[in-house]
Amino acid sequence: MEEYVREPCPWRIVDDCGGAFTMGAIGGGVFQSVKGFRNAPVGFRHRLKGSANAVRLRAPQIGGSFAVWGGLFSTIDCGLVRIRGKEDPWNSITSGAMTGAVLAARSGPLAMVGSAMMGGILLALIEGFGILLTRYTAQQFQNFIFGKRLSPYYGKNSSYKQREMTVHRYFKT
Repeated sequence: MEEYVREPCPWRIVDDCGGAFTMGAIGGGVFQSVKGFRNAPVGFRHRLKGSANAVRLRAPQIGGSFAVWGGLFSTIDCGLVRIRGKEDPWNSITSGAMTGAVLAARSGPLAMVGSAMMGGILLALIEGFGILLTRYTAQQFQNFIFGKRLSPYYGKNSSYKQREMTVHRYFKT
């Protein structure tokens, strides 16, 4: 499948870890700036300082948490690619479930099962949405010739005469 053509696995882990850190730091920075602004004492200058202080303290921690998740997910994903010998949505779904379980291991087996289910379900939803979006966009451009959509009769099971008439309807000579 074309959407699974990515960089090789050792570099994929580093790339995903860095991307996850960036997403976590930016998203955490936005969230913490609002939180710091709201929780600071009255006065615009105090609120700006509180906002900047919250971002400075918490955004790197949130980014680090995202980086751990992204690095572990990519490591498990690369291991599954190596073991199974193919890249498909099942690798991502399994990686999400295993990542959730590993990160919740300190909280006990019940938390591991719950986190594994949440990780697997979340990744299944993401993968399913990606597949639907890919199929929809591919179908959208399927029956075009020179910018004009052909009739639904123009397909594998249509006769030569139907095809000929469909093409002549759009390209009158």
